[in-house]
Amino acid sequence: MATHSSWTPGPTTAPPVETVSTLTGRIQGLLNQQFNSVWVSGELSDVSRPRSGHLYFTLKDAEAQIRGVIWRNTAERIPFEMRDGLEVACQGRVDVYPPRGSYQLIVNRMEPLGEGALQLAFRQLRARLERDGLFRPESKKPLPVFPRRVAVITSPTSAAVQDFLQVVRRRWPQGKVLIVPVRVQGVGAADELVDALQQVHQLRHQPDIVVLTRGGGSLEDLWAFNEERLVRAVHAATIPVISAVGHEIDVTLCDLVADVRALTPTEAGERIALSRDQWVQQLAMLKERISQGLAGHCRRSVTRLEGLQKRLSLQHPAQRMARWKDELVRHEQSLEREFDRVLVGCRHQLSKRSEQLEALSPLAVLGRGYSITHDSSGTPIVSANVVSEGDLITTRLHQGELTSRVQSTRPSHEEEQLRGASTTEISTSDEIGPN
Repeated sequence: MATHSSWTPGPTTAPPVETVSTLTGRIQGLLNQQFNSVWVSGELSDVSRPRSGHLYFTLKDAEAQIRGVIWRNTAERIPFEMRDGLEVACQGRVDVYPPRGSYQLIVNRMEPLGEGALQLAFRQLRARLERDGLFRPESKKPLPVFPRRVAVITSPTSAAVQDFLQVVRRRWPQGKVLIVPVRVQGVGAADELVDALQQVHQLRHQPDIVVLTRGGGSLEDLWAFNEERLVRAVHAATIPVISAVGHEIDVTLCDLVADVRALTPTEAGERIALSRDQWVQQLAMLKERISQGLAGHCRRSVTRLEGLQKRLSLQHPAQRMARWKDELVRHEQSLEREFDRVLVGCRHQLSKRSEQLEALSPLAVLGRGYSITHDSSGTPIVSANVVSEGDLITTRLHQGELTSRVQSTRPSHEEEQLRGASTTEISTSDEIGPN
């Protein structure tokens, strides 16, 4: 069975048609009118800060989310660090971003939930500066014991400076105090404090101590002394800095970074100008240090003098002559011992060679009954064949000589054998010669 649509043609006139821009503009106007100022709480996520200085983020809860933006001028006034996961409450207006057709929250004010914005900013900045090492005790400079000039950076009309001056004038009347006037709270106060601290370092006659002071107040009143640029300027100061901000219960970052923290401006004056009892104590300590130093210096001088005297005595001509004499005696004794050793060795060698020569000497042979016979020319006669009958010969005995005349000669048995052998050879040669 066929069905029929219930749609029926409308009037012949065309309905009004809006552009996307017109519709978006109408929505934007309604949102601006109805949500001109709202407070919204949620968790931050996707926090980003591009070069423009604006802050972009998403504010969300368990069921929904909305994009948010904080323009640069407003972002510079937020004291704490925005990070993902932080629970905050935002005050602002809802607006439409036409290029995307999305709505967003334009934030004018932001507060962290659970603690105030300044408390959170203080805690975050303190942790960051502590990681950078600004609060290390070893970086703090000692105060001079006898300062001559003091520069006080404060409001000249505050009660704090009057309390400070009253103490200093009473306990340190000869001291010179320079008041550097600045604002100590409100917008721009931190910049004035930094400029004043830099100007003090540029003075021709620099002070020995710089004092940053003001009276008590709320955390917001004291916030200029928690600004990062001032804290870093105090840390970079080459002159010792005393921070005396607020009362005992007030603790600022300047107190933590300063070389000395005074609980009150009055205590700052007491730290600079010692009382009579403190002067006496300081003088007693200096006297003790001087006495110990002089005693130590005297002991070192005596030791050094004794050493010089000993060295001088060793360098005296008589002492040097005595040492040289001892050395000569030692060398002489050493030479004598060496000479005796060499002489004994030479004697032993000579005796040994003498015995060898004695054994080989012809005289030793003569001593055993042998003799040596020379002809008239002195030539030794070793064969009877070299002399003839009637020759004069001289015979050398072990003791004395004999002169004789040869009556006859007789060859030795070996010579007779040689002669016989020669005769036999000749005869044989004759026998086997050619016919």
